[in-house]
Amino acid sequence: MKKVFKKLPIFFILIFLTILLLYVSDIDNLPDSVIIFEGEALKLNTIFGVNIETEETSNPNIERINNNETITVAAEVQDEEEIDCTGTINLSVKVFGTKVKEISVNVIEDVEVVPIGDLIGVKLYTNGVLVVGMSEISGIDSNKYKPYEGSGIEEGDVIVEINKKEITGTYDLTRQINKSEGTDMAVTYIRDGKILNTTMKAVKTDEDTYKIGLWVRDAAAGVGTATFYEPESGTFASLGHGIVDADTDELIEIASGEVVTANILSIVKGKDGEPGKIQGSIDGQPTIGTIYKNTPYGIYGHLNNISALFIDRNNLMDVALRNEIQVGDASIISTLENGETKEYDVKIEKIYLNNNIDNKSMVIRVTDDELLNITGGIVQGMSGSPIIQNGKLVRCFDSCNCK
Repeated sequence: MKKVFKKLPIFFILIFLTILLLYVSDIDNLPDSVIIFEGEALKLNTIFGVNIETEETSNPNIERINNNETITVAAEVQDEEEIDCTGTINLSVKVFGTKVKEISVNVIEDVEVVPIGDLIGVKLYTNGVLVVGMSEISGIDSNKYKPYEGSGIEEGDVIVEINKKEITGTYDLTRQINKSEGTDMAVTYIRDGKILNTTMKAVKTDEDTYKIGLWVRDAAAGVGTATFYEPESGTFASLGHGIVDADTDELIEIASGEVVTANILSIVKGKDGEPGKIQGSIDGQPTIGTIYKNTPYGIYGHLNNISALFIDRNNLMDVALRNEIQVGDASIISTLENGETKEYDVKIEKIYLNNNIDNKSMVIRVTDDELLNITGGIVQGMSGSPIIQNGKLVRCFDSCNCK
């Protein structure tokens, strides 16, 4: 009997920790920010004791409806009159009355777009230089040094200033380091959007140059598929995912970017355990637009030369709301053999209506024999291929799990 009572405290502790983990997971699964269209409902499911309350809204026409433990933020059109329901609504997440998190919901205008599906080249330029690695350096005295030690700088940080001089690329960085001649340098860098400052002293090498032991990069390039074009503003979206640095696996914060045409060199067919890829060339290709944003959900920019892509202005279509997506047949548009843009058959097998955490909103399976023969399924470079269902743009590849 005594042994039973001794085990009771451990039992209650395990229950407490399990409940705590449940609440932490529930709160962590709620997004920090969400973008929805006018008329689209956003459901945020919570557990007992977790409440979501409106803090402020920029537009009183945006409605918020409580339905037990499900919070729905919706932009509604009333009395068949067109009402501006765009704007933001800031929500606070509270656990038994204590605020633990904020959610920003941005309601945007529903627009018509033209699906593209063309392969494009992307060139991104960072604001400063991205730290992608660190290594020891040999000084002129043959000793090994780590000038970055103790500075606080880590991989993924972006150096933007040295001695109050702007760093726009690797050339600026090298110039300022050599100009310091081994004296203390004031270094300004950015991490997670925060501006930080430190000092560092470069080491002279036997090459009569100064180094700080950091590997940096100021640009990134690759190929992907353009998703849609919005004629009224001239903007486009592509990829369906953000561009991350290959070394740090962090989303690249850009200062600017370019869109160029791309040539397909070859297609490596995918196999079990081996993803295929489209090998393309962007060298010497003309610039057809600019990029102004790199986000977890894709890149966005302006197209200056739409004639260089397969864009039919007469093919305008609405963007489907989540609740309009159906399990069943659909198609994708992609550019593969001979640079030809074609539509291929796929099947939507599962839909995640309440997934607000990432851009994975459905599971699809490729059913088109021609596409399977060419690529073996979905390959690298097809990210961004628009998915069409019932005459509407549903989503793009990489906003879904593919089979």
